[in-house]
This record gives sequence, structure tokens and C-alpha cells, in this order.
Amino acid sequence: MAGRTVRADRVNATREQILTAAERLFAEHGVFAVSNRQVSEAAGQGNNAAVGYHFGTKTDLVRAIARKHAEQIERLRLEMVAEVEGSTEVRDWVACLVCPTTEHLAALGSPTWFARFGAQVMTDPALREIMIDEALTSPSLLQVLDGLNRCLPDLPIDVHLERGDMARQLMVHMCAERERALAEGTATPRLSWHDAAAGLIDAIVGMWLAPVTSRP
Repeated sequence: MAGRTVRADRVNATREQILTAAERLFAEHGVFAVSNRQVSEAAGQGNNAAVGYHFGTKTDLVRAIARKHAEQIERLRLEMVAEVEGSTEVRDWVACLVCPTTEHLAALGSPTWFARFGAQVMTDPALREIMIDEALTSPSLLQVLDGLNRCLPDLPIDVHLERGDMARQLMVHMCAERERALAEGTATPRLSWHDAAAGLIDAIVGMWLAPVTSRP
């Protein structure tokens, strides 16, 4: 029994090393620019087949990284949703979209790679569905979107969809840009992830509530 436990612990440690190495390399270089061999070497694994053995395909590895973070973000969002339940304020629901991710990034310490990893994946047509699928299986996110939609003005459907895309782009790429600046030691507009979240929330709320130009 003890030997089985030790082996299980060793397997878990190896998987975690591979996940961490892959997340960093994917964030810095892009998913398809990085080989499984490079991931194995960065994870300190002598066996170049370690990635395939533990995770299968590269797509499976990307999904495992996304899911690892999604579980922690989901916990934070569930807490926020419970606090704002029944709110009719757009800002409350937008905060539930933004803050779980920024709080998670803040809790990880420095450096982090998840925001840049997410940006790389979301710009890849073959992989972005992984992030979207993970998001759509989040009970708390569906609650947030429902709460937000109840508070929004009556927008034309094409405008509503467009602004949803804009909000997603802002969240993904502004977090990635801040993470990159922190990693490179360059200046950032905001001093903390908490302050960065406030700026993002301001912008997204303003975008949702902005007037719609009338069409001829």
C-alpha cells in the first residue's frame, strides 16, 4: 500500500511539472511552436514521451491546463455570485465575470503564465473551442450571464453579440498584457490585479451601456 501511494504521488508530481512547463512554454511561444519533447525537457523528464504518456495529445494537454485553472476560478465565482444574487446592477455582474480570474492570477504570485496561455489558445482556431467549452460547463458563469442579461438595456441582437465579443477580448487580452508586463518588469497602468480588475470593469460596463448609433 505504501509503495502504491509513493508511486501515485510521484505520478501526480510529474503531471504537475509537465502542466507547469507546458503552460509557461505555450504562453511564451504559442502552442504549436512548442513540441512535446521541449515540454518534457522543461519539466525535467528524461523520457521525451512523458507528455503523451501522461496526457495524450497536445490538445488533451491544453485542456488539462485550462481545467486546472477553471476549477479554482469557478470556486471564486460561485462565492461572488452568492453575494450579488438578485442584483439589478450591471457592474455587479460584470465584476463576477472579471474578478474571479484577476483574483486567481493575484493568488498565484509572480510570475504567472495563465493569462498569456489563454490569449494564445483563444487566438488559435483549432484550440479556442477548448476554452469556450470549459467556460460553458461552468454553472456559475451561466448564472452570471443570465444575471447580466436581465440588467442590460434592450439592445439589437447583433449589437448584443458584438459587445459580448468585445468584453471577452478585453478580459483575455488586457489580462495577458498585464501579465506580460509583470513578467518583463515593465510598467503597468495599474499597481495591482485588484486595480486592474476595477479598470476592466469600468470599461466593460461603459461598453455595455453605451448608446447605439441609429442606422439609416
